Amino acid sequence: MISAIVRLAGLQGIVHRHFSSTLYSKRYGIDQGRLIKSVTAASSSLISATKTTLASSPCGQRMYSNIDYLKGDPNLECTAGTMNDVKQTIIKKLGIEVGYTPFVSTREHLVKYLPQSVKDLPPRSMQDSFTSAIIPLTTDKILKDKYVGFMGNVRVGRLMEDMDMFAVWVVHKHILVPDLPEGVSLPYTFVTVLVDKIDFTDLMPTHDADIRLSGHVSWVGRTSVEVVVWMEQKLHGKWRKLTRALFLMAARDATNTKAAFINPLVPANEEEKAIFDGGESRKKRRVQLQKEDLLKTEPNDFEQGMVHELFVKSIDTKSKAFNKRILPPGYVWMEEATIANIVFSHPEDRNAHNKVFGGFLMRNALELSWALAYNFAKRRPKLEHISDISFHHPVDVSSMLNMQAHVIFTDLHYMEIVVLADVYDAVTGQQTTTNSFYYTYSVAERLPKIMPKTYHEAMYYLDGRRKFRYAMGIDTPKVAGSTAAATSEAVDPTKSKL
Repeated sequence: MISAIVRLAGLQGIVHRHFSSTLYSKRYGIDQGRLIKSVTAASSSLISATKTTLASSPCGQRMYSNIDYLKGDPNLECTAGTMNDVKQTIIKKLGIEVGYTPFVSTREHLVKYLPQSVKDLPPRSMQDSFTSAIIPLTTDKILKDKYVGFMGNVRVGRLMEDMDMFAVWVVHKHILVPDLPEGVSLPYTFVTVLVDKIDFTDLMPTHDADIRLSGHVSWVGRTSVEVVVWMEQKLHGKWRKLTRALFLMAARDATNTKAAFINPLVPANEEEKAIFDGGESRKKRRVQLQKEDLLKTEPNDFEQGMVHELFVKSIDTKSKAFNKRILPPGYVWMEEATIANIVFSHPEDRNAHNKVFGGFLMRNALELSWALAYNFAKRRPKLEHISDISFHHPVDVSSMLNMQAHVIFTDLHYMEIVVLADVYDAVTGQQTTTNSFYYTYSVAERLPKIMPKTYHEAMYYLDGRRKFRYAMGIDTPKVAGSTAAATSEAVDPTKSKL
C-alpha cells in the first residue's frame, strides 16, 4: 500500500527495452470567502446536473446513477480551485513541513486526537464530500508542458496522478472530527489500497483545454472508504466526460501504524442508497475474487482444458516429444511480448511519510504499458480500461524500481497488459513486487494471439483473460446474497454515458 497524501511531482527514469520484433481563482469565478460559505452551507448544492439517460453495461446491468438533486452554482466551474490549490490545502491540513529531509517530523502528538470509536464521529452524506478542482491547461503554459505528449495529446499518466491525489482530497472532505481543537492538524493518514475498474470514453483529451476532476465518497466501512472520481474537459464551452475511476482508500492513524475509524456514510435518499449498496456489492466481489485467485486455488475445469489445448498447439505432435515447442501461425510467444523500465525514485516523488507517491507509480506503469502496446501492435493503441491497480507494499524514496510490462492475453483487436513494479536491491539482486497494474488496449486491426511457454506464463494468460472479460463486461462476478448486484456499478452521479 502506498500512502497517497501529497504529490510533490517529478520523474526520473532510464529505459531498458526488451521486445522481440524490434492565477486561477479569478478565472474560474471563485471568491474564497463566498466559496467557503457555499461549500459549508448544509443546503448548498454542489453537483451540476447532466441531463442524459442512464447507461447500461454490456451485461445489461445498471452502471451509473443520477444524483440530480445536487445541483451546482452555475457561476462556479469548480469548488476547490486548481489541483495546486488542493495540494496546498492537503499540506496545510496535515501539518506537513515543506522541504525534504531524510527524517520525517513525528506526528505522534496527534494520536491522542484520533477518535476511538465510530460512535465518536458524526455521520456524513455523499453531498458533504463532493468537491471538484481544475487543471488549468489554458492559462498555465508551464503546467501545460508537463501534460502534453509528443503527439500533442494529454499524457493520461499525468491525469492518473491527479486522480490519485484528488481521491485523497475527497476523503479529507468526508472526514469531520468534531472535538479536534482549532489549529491542530488532522490526525489521519490516507492510504491507497487499490484502484478499481477505470473506463475511458472515445473522447481524446487535448492539451489546450481545461480539465476538471469531480468526485465524492460512495461507500464507507469502519476504516476504509471508496471514492468515485470522474474527469471532464471543457470543449467548445461544454464539459465533456473523459473517464471515471473508483479508489479504495484505507484510513490510518497519524503515524501510519494502525487502522483508524472514520465517519460513517448515511445515504440521504434512494439514489444514494443504490450507490452505497453498489459499494457493498463491490466489497463482496473483491473478497470472492481473492478466494478465486490463481495463487490460492487451481484453475477451473474449463481453464485447465484451455491451457492443455494451448500446449498441444505448441508442440510437434509428429515427434511424440513434449520438449519440442513450435509457434503456430498467428501466435506470439508471451516471453517475447515484453518491455522493461528501470525507474529511480527521488525526494520529489515522495509523500508526507517519505514513501513514493502512488500516483508516480501509476503514471510510470501506464506509460510503460502504452509503449508495449504500441510496439506489439505496430500502431497507436487506445486505452479502453484499467481493470485493477493494487498496492501491496510501500516503496521507499531512493528505491530502484524494475517495472516489467507483458502482453498476457489478446482477443480480436484487444490486448490485456500487466505491469509489475518490483523494488530491486542491487546488492543482493532480490526483487519484491510492490504493485500490479492491468490495462486493456485496442487497435483497429486484429492482433496475433499470445502463446505461453511455461506453467507460470499459462497462469498469467488465464489471469489476463479473467481481467479482460471483467473489464469488457463479459464476465461479471456473481456475489451470493447481494441485493445490489444489479447496481454494482451505479457510482457515477453525473449520469453521463461513458
